[in-house]
Amino acid sequence: MAPKAIVTPTLAELAPVPEHGTRGKQAGHRFASGMATALGVLIVGALLWAVAPESGSRAETLARFVEWTPALAHGFALNVLISVGAIAIGSAIGLVVGALALSNSFAGRLAKLWVQAFRNAPWLVLIYFTTYVFPFEFTVFGTTLPFPDWLKVTLGLALPASANIAEVFRGAVASIPTTQWEAASSLAFSRTQILLHVVLPQCVRRMLPPWMNVYAIITMGTALSSLVGIHDLIDTAQIASSTVARSSFTVLTYVATLVIFFAYCYPISQITRWLERRFVAA
Repeated sequence: MAPKAIVTPTLAELAPVPEHGTRGKQAGHRFASGMATALGVLIVGALLWAVAPESGSRAETLARFVEWTPALAHGFALNVLISVGAIAIGSAIGLVVGALALSNSFAGRLAKLWVQAFRNAPWLVLIYFTTYVFPFEFTVFGTTLPFPDWLKVTLGLALPASANIAEVFRGAVASIPTTQWEAASSLAFSRTQILLHVVLPQCVRRMLPPWMNVYAIITMGTALSSLVGIHDLIDTAQIASSTVARSSFTVLTYVATLVIFFAYCYPISQITRWLERRFVAA
């Protein structure tokens, strides 16, 4: 009788087979974690409101808060408008500054100075600077155009945003292997062509998670705009608190302010983490 052949399993057969639904379980766990965090914020806010000194009935306080809800929503809409404008202007400037910072020319040294200056500058100082340095109106071809304060704050926040986006862009370009630059150079591509057609398309997905993180930080930084008279969410909450003049209403208003910012920024941070995991896995 001929001996039986010994079958040696391959590495693919020895490797553990991933369980079906693993990704679904991880997504469910992250969703549950996010819901638990949001619920924790609401519970803490409810406890703070419950222990706040009361100068009237809770029902009346809630009724007054409902009356102020549209004004609070309008104020937060201005926060969102400022954050979107700041990240848009900052991204446009930051990409140019980041591209210039890659060279060793005089323009490159100025770009690096821009990044270092505005990354380490206090945001409140920049907001005061743009608010009081720029005129309240300017004339173009005989037509007087207003320069609103919210736009000045947008420019003030766009400065640190541009510096951070420039650094994000520099890091994304540095993560591209130098062999790709050399291979493109051997095909007679110029440095600008390599950057635009070879490197930049790969940098987009690497830049997206940190770019979203910068946007979330800028959104939280818009709370500083109330210090220069912008009627944003914080300023509206202050007006509402001084108008109603109740301790429980003040606590409720600022808890709601915290919840609004959290409800807007927390999903952005979660999407950022999801994109980071997805791009690493890819």
